[in-house]
Amino acid sequence: QVRLVESGGGSVQTGGSLRLSCTTPGHADGLAYMYYMSWIRQAPGKGLEWVSSISGPGSMFTYYADSVKGRFTISRDNTNNTVYLQMNSLKTEDAGVYYCATNFPPDCRRGYCTISKKDFQYWGQGTQVTVSS
Repeated sequence: QVRLVESGGGSVQTGGSLRLSCTTPGHADGLAYMYYMSWIRQAPGKGLEWVSSISGPGSMFTYYADSVKGRFTISRDNTNNTVYLQMNSLKTEDAGVYYCATNFPPDCRRGYCTISKKDFQYWGQGTQVTVSS
């Protein structure tokens, strides 16, 4: 069992920025063995939405949903066992609970995909992002 822990959520106004972090406490080399890491979000009353994924640790291919491309940046620091999601120019529609998870559905390469919880093996507990106008 792999435990993922997200942090960095909070409340910002539109146009603001937040940086989310995801780590694996208790697993010193945890992320080094997880090839793809993803961020997924869920807005109130809506389904899961894939946001971004990153490969690694040897190669760093990144993938973004069309809705966040150009505004969000995913990165990973295997030394610090952390995956980040830098979110800039936040919009009200970016609000929701953000989860990090392992794996990456290949269909998401096109920038838009339908996902379900079973597409990702391990999940964090989520961190809340609130964006107000």
